Amino acid sequence: MKKIIHNFTQNPKNDILSGITVSMAMIPEVVAFAFVAQIDPLVALSGAFIIGLITAVFGGRPGLISGAAGAVAVIFVSMISEGHTKGMLFDLPIENMGYFYLLATVILMGIIQISAGIFKLGKFVRLIPHTVMMGFVNGLSIVIFMAQVRMFFHKELEISAEGAKRYLDIPMEGVELYTMLGLVGLTMAIIWLLPKITKKIPAALTAILVTTAIVIFGDIDVSTVGSYIIEGGGTGLKGKFPTPNIELWQNLPINLSTLKFILPYAVLAAAVGLIESLMTMNLVDEMTDTRGSGNRECVAQGAGNILSGLFGGTGGCGMIGQTVININAGGRGRLSGIMMALTLLTFILFADKYIEQVPIAALVGVMFMMVIETFAWSSFRILKKIPKADAAVLIIVSAVTVFFDLAIAVIAGVIISALVFAWKNATMIRARKRTKEDGTLVYEIWGPLFFGSVQNFNAKFDIKNDPEVIEIDFIESTVNDHSGIEAIRNITTKYLDLGKKVKLIHLSPECKMLLLKAEPGLAQIIESSIEDPRYHVVTNVMDSEV
Repeated sequence: MKKIIHNFTQNPKNDILSGITVSMAMIPEVVAFAFVAQIDPLVALSGAFIIGLITAVFGGRPGLISGAAGAVAVIFVSMISEGHTKGMLFDLPIENMGYFYLLATVILMGIIQISAGIFKLGKFVRLIPHTVMMGFVNGLSIVIFMAQVRMFFHKELEISAEGAKRYLDIPMEGVELYTMLGLVGLTMAIIWLLPKITKKIPAALTAILVTTAIVIFGDIDVSTVGSYIIEGGGTGLKGKFPTPNIELWQNLPINLSTLKFILPYAVLAAAVGLIESLMTMNLVDEMTDTRGSGNRECVAQGAGNILSGLFGGTGGCGMIGQTVININAGGRGRLSGIMMALTLLTFILFADKYIEQVPIAALVGVMFMMVIETFAWSSFRILKKIPKADAAVLIIVSAVTVFFDLAIAVIAGVIISALVFAWKNATMIRARKRTKEDGTLVYEIWGPLFFGSVQNFNAKFDIKNDPEVIEIDFIESTVNDHSGIEAIRNITTKYLDLGKKVKLIHLSPECKMLLLKAEPGLAQIIESSIEDPRYHVVTNVMDSEV
């Protein structure tokens, strides 16, 4: 029993308190994303509970917080709208058909994510360069900051002459603005000062409770969680325990047309969800000096999304803002994520009236402090010290994350970094010439031979003017791909076609095998005897790795 408890938490107090703090900070963000996706806030909150609970128990990273994240929600906006239109075109029109398409998409999204974990695609997150990681953190911090700035606006209903309704974002001003700023500043001050006095009390939770008490007992008229939900068109936080959504199977047409409609959205949502989750996992690894399991996290995220879809909730993924709040509040074990999910459910079922009284200003203050602590301020200091290409990648990833999409930003950053790496290595290929006493010309190849360096490799040889006997020595070179193999085959074939003798020395066993497979006749020109002691060492290392 002790071992089981130890696997879930090493510090129950910190995990419980941090989980409660995160659940409060999650509500306005999840509700805001629900409004973006044009779905009922309770659908998003149910999804946050289910996904948060499943990933906390089975995920690959204790302390990582998952929920209905905006990075995934924005993908569903056009699909839900188009789904509603499709529902009206049926023989028997179905209202809110976009919602049922959403649930099916979330289930398919989960299946794709589980497949990614089974095929161990989570390990590829290790290929993401550090500059891309910094750009991701900075960009997402800016996005979260901008989302909090929107809280300084309130919505007003406008009805046109034709009767059309729309909500306008009106900036706060006067006493309302100053009160909001004062409460945000108070929350931030408590979070900053309290740890300097004592670390036994969670600063973020204390700040929320103090600010809420001041608003309630001071009878201060400010925007609260409840008023925010009503302004957005919701009816409140009161909900029921999630149960299997039977209407999904009654209304959703199970056919190829439905699959063609939801598949692109499911693939994109699965990719975005996994990228954000795995990048957040990497961030927690760095913050806690531990390592999580990317593949296990993929499976857990997928399972959470499948259950969420089956129980009528929306899709989600790892949430960097809530995760950083959890880690900074001392949440390290799985219990913190479990507590977040259970507290969120408790608010929905029993404590909706209490949580609706929490001022938005308190939660904005918590998120502002999270942004300050998450943003990689060191990136400004190192921009002039790192290679220009790396600096460009950092800036590009940050900008694309803010203005476009997280997945596009990370993919673009990885591609640019890979191209820069390939270009640098392509220029590293060298060939040193020397002539033996018997007149044999030896080319000593240095550097990696791969698709990017093939052209430079070919330019090193003067086939027509070289003597009758040639040796190509690869002791200081590595052949990395099929393009390199083909380059060696083409060079040797050209020498042989001119009637010249050529020997290939110090090729790796793998390279020899591939060369002979492509051209069996080359066996006579490959030198198998090894005399250089350095090559023996390399061979032993390679054998041990294999």
